[in-house]
Amino acid sequence: MMHFVGVDLGASNVRAAVGDRTGEIRATARARTPAGPTGAAVTDAVREVVTAACSSADVDPTDVAGAGVASMGRLDLAAGAVASAPNVDADVGPIRLVGPLASLLDLDRDAVTLRSDTQAGAVGERFHAHPDVEDLVYLTISSGIGAGVIADGEPLTGRDANAGEVGHITIAPEGGMTCGCGREGHWEAYCSGNNVPRFARALHERDPVDTAVPLADEGFDAADVYAHAGTDAFADRVLERVTALNVRGAAAVVHAYAPRVLVVGGAVATNNPETVVEPIRRRLPGELVVDAPEVTLAELGDDAALAGALVLAIPDADRP
Repeated sequence: MMHFVGVDLGASNVRAAVGDRTGEIRATARARTPAGPTGAAVTDAVREVVTAACSSADVDPTDVAGAGVASMGRLDLAAGAVASAPNVDADVGPIRLVGPLASLLDLDRDAVTLRSDTQAGAVGERFHAHPDVEDLVYLTISSGIGAGVIADGEPLTGRDANAGEVGHITIAPEGGMTCGCGREGHWEAYCSGNNVPRFARALHERDPVDTAVPLADEGFDAADVYAHAGTDAFADRVLERVTALNVRGAAAVVHAYAPRVLVVGGAVATNNPETVVEPIRRRLPGELVVDAPEVTLAELGDDAALAGALVLAIPDADRP
């Protein structure tokens, strides 16, 4: 049996999976993603998790036939590395992935495929849930916002596999909220899990009203806003604004790529499908001048990028 490895390197956790040529996962392992002090520390964490997943699957790492890596951050394919990433100290330098994994698994560098986490999510959702769909967008609404695109049956990667940074589409040209990248008006600045709390506080400062939403709590987060949906007028006002902006952003994505299916994933969406995904499904057609796609919740949930990374490890000729 041929064995393959998939890796999902996120801002909080790094996960690895070992599977076969069908993309079925046999074993997994995970660990916290180090914030530094060097890129080598993150690389070591990736290697350790891959080794643990192989051990759990009773597979010698040198028997692995290919590896796929789904990663956060801005990629540098020539270096086989993450050039910069959130939640990692700015001065750690690049996070090398392709070379160290090739060495661990005794593979040629060409047998290790590095892609963004959203691109891997699109591959995973298409392979496992929508195999007959040639045009698909995987939209993740999580701590950040991004997209992976399948166009005419092929992943759209862009320069250095950095396509899909749709969270930096300007959806509020008047500004008001500053994105983590330092620019104003970006989709991610309003609607990502990290920024919904900031947006809620900004709205409350402009128009203070009584609310049960714990705006002053140190641990206040997006989940607190969504938990009060339908029971608190202020929470509903915040979420109506967020919904309108999500629809505006989703419409921009659909106009750009004309997918047949728009898969919505990420923690914010999967934890709140009725307040995130359903309004997009209902309102999106009225915002489009192209055919409306089917809008669906990600079937793989939090495993979309990991499953996609495993699929990316399998050469086309070896896939069923």
